[in-house]
Amino acid sequence: MRAGCGVEDVSDRAPIAVALDTGDLATATRWALAVGPHVSTLKVGLELFCAEGPGAVEKIRAAADADLFLDLKLHDIPATVSGAARSVSMLAPDYLTVHAGGGAAMIEAAAEALPSTRITAVTILTSLSAADLDQIGIAGPPEQAVVRLAEIAVGAGARAVVCSPQEVTMVRGAVGPDITLITPGVRPAAAGHDDQARVATPERAIADGADVVVIGRPITGAADPGEAAAAIAASLPGRAR
Repeated sequence: MRAGCGVEDVSDRAPIAVALDTGDLATATRWALAVGPHVSTLKVGLELFCAEGPGAVEKIRAAADADLFLDLKLHDIPATVSGAARSVSMLAPDYLTVHAGGGAAMIEAAAEALPSTRITAVTILTSLSAADLDQIGIAGPPEQAVVRLAEIAVGAGARAVVCSPQEVTMVRGAVGPDITLITPGVRPAAAGHDDQARVATPERAIADGADVVVIGRPITGAADPGEAAAAIAASLPGRAR
């Protein structure tokens, strides 16, 4: 964790990763500036990265001092994933996602390519239900599939795991206390589920063992994203109200 610019250590802020899900850099930068004082992490995903390239990451990092979660969900043969990871090394992301379904050799290749980054294994997307998994041939209910993939990923060198809040307790039991657990599919009680299938509130996810919760539209879609981020941060267990 990097210290803030003489103001506040990032680790003292709420363990929220705000998903900057837009293809417009000006919008993403505005969101980053608004939420930066309240949250630990900013997540740059495929939409912004594909639209604006690596330069967008540098501008987001310059706008707000926070951990950088580069959510590219790499999934290819080990050599290709290793090369892709090395290609973003100059961005020094705190987290870089790969799909756990790519297998142990692929995850190990990413971890070796970026040893200073937490390679973050995405288990089962939170948009997928049990019926979806059955349709695409993934064995077992979501909980079992997620734990199985998490164990494989950690064994191959992943230092963080992405799972839905509904599986976080089981994953924690399987991988131990030293692995960072990140939970998307997090929605405040009053918010809709949008395209998420396996969800929980931020309070529940943290109480069940998540280290970082990913929140996008409930914050970025608010009239005042900074105010929304501050309100959710204050609601989390152990945070000042």
